[in-house]
Amino acid sequence: MARKENIHNLIRQISMVVLGFIKDEESKFPDRWVPTAHIKHSLELNFVAVPRANEQYGEKGWLFAIIARILEDQKLIEYKKSGKRAFCRVL
Repeated sequence: MARKENIHNLIRQISMVVLGFIKDEESKFPDRWVPTAHIKHSLELNFVAVPRANEQYGEKGWLFAIIARILEDQKLIEYKKSGKRAFCRVL
């Protein structure tokens, strides 16, 4: 059980670091809406999510999606989509 708790604690810690980054970046964008692409690119949060033997077409933002959902569920950020672009900001 300790490993599971450690993993979940580390994910929460990562989420808080990302939250701090979003907060710091908000002043650079209209109405504080930070593009999620900016967050993923700046923090290099795109990763290949499958074993080498499988195929995936490029890196994906799955880690950021998990982090954003955790922060959204805790009511720490709000998320919006405009066309094909996504944005978030700290509540």
